[in-house]
Amino acid sequence: MTRPPVPEPERAGGPPAFELDGLTKSFNGERAADAVTLSVPPGCLLGLVGPNGAGKTTSLSMAVGLLRPDAGTARVLGVDVWQRPEEAKRLLGVLPDGLALPERLTGGELLGYWGRLRGIDRAVVQARTAELLRVLELDGAEEAGTLVIEYSTGMRKKIGLATALLHAPKVVVLDEPYEAVDPVSARVLTTILRRFTAAGGSVILSSHVMPLVERVCDRVAIIAGGRVHAHGTVAEVSGDGTLEDAFVSLVGRREVGEEDLAWLV
Repeated sequence: MTRPPVPEPERAGGPPAFELDGLTKSFNGERAADAVTLSVPPGCLLGLVGPNGAGKTTSLSMAVGLLRPDAGTARVLGVDVWQRPEEAKRLLGVLPDGLALPERLTGGELLGYWGRLRGIDRAVVQARTAELLRVLELDGAEEAGTLVIEYSTGMRKKIGLATALLHAPKVVVLDEPYEAVDPVSARVLTTILRRFTAAGGSVILSSHVMPLVERVCDRVAIIAGGRVHAHGTVAEVSGDGTLEDAFVSLVGRREVGEEDLAWLV
């Protein structure tokens, strides 16, 4: 059974925190994002889920100003990302998938450099850097003088998150933030994101791990084939089953026959 898309939340008292409006992108004649439209209210932690190649990264890259759309736009608290990019990016914190970082710096040096690029006062950067490194459990690496090139994949995710939070954004967009992060660090990350939304910030994170999104997020959007197929609270989209059940129902099931890969036995 295919569930219809859940209506967008009512816009009461101001613009949505983050809004994707008809974002469309094709590569070599193939539509990667097909008029993706999504509205995220303030104080929300939304999970964008979909299979590999669903259009998650393409849609988010257009929404934060990293990839120019063929059509459509995105707005952060009513500010158009493509018409007023500098203003919009001051409001945005972004952790792209596969973020390339300067590797011959320590984490603290990297955040200091990032803060200068952002035009943040040096004393503010130093205070925030110390706190971020401590909370994200990177202070030991900093004391040891460990360079980013020596970081593990999970540590790179954490320092990438620190760069996204350093300037105190209002909306944070994270592409696969929990990938390669150990369970203890994942719990710390979840605590940070929930405190951020409790204070009125909004988080959009992409993932293809349904149990994670079901546990962490309060809203979810399912994307497949470059289109949003459902959007609402986790309970609304999940219905009487699990989020994974709803996902499979909307996206389709791929069966493995009894004779498939018989040579492995």
